[in-house]
Amino acid sequence: MRPVDDSEGRPGLPAPNAALLLAVLGRAVRADIDAALAECGLSMRLLSALGHLAHQPGLSYSELGRRAGVTAQSMQATFRRLEDTGAVVRTSPGGRGNTARLELTDAGRSLLRQGRQVLGRIEADLLAVLPEADGARLRHLLGELAVRRAKR
Repeated sequence: MRPVDDSEGRPGLPAPNAALLLAVLGRAVRADIDAALAECGLSMRLLSALGHLAHQPGLSYSELGRRAGVTAQSMQATFRRLEDTGAVVRTSPGGRGNTARLELTDAGRSLLRQGRQVLGRIEADLLAVLPEADGARLRHLLGELAVRRAKR
């Protein structure tokens, strides 16, 4: 049996493994995202928290933690950082036993817009080498894979 040519036509190399390619590309793209978000004073965790809160204002630490896959305590630390920058406010009374209800401020909405612009620029750069239809198809397929993975 003859070895499969790789994507560059070099005989003898195995066909690329999709999981490995996604891991390698994901690591590189994540580094680009992290560096660009840091310039805005953001991280993926902060951006994710802002996005969840923009989509559904009034969520608690526990609800946000579940969505992000982290503990409520970890989410509290994330939101303390966001509160310190004026990006979110607590709209419920403080104190033990009271569920925190959190909302974005104008500063938080501005940070979220900046973060989304960063992601848009990185995506545009990544997909620039593909025809537009292929980029749209890739986006769709990756979305399908993410949804199916989340259902496991």
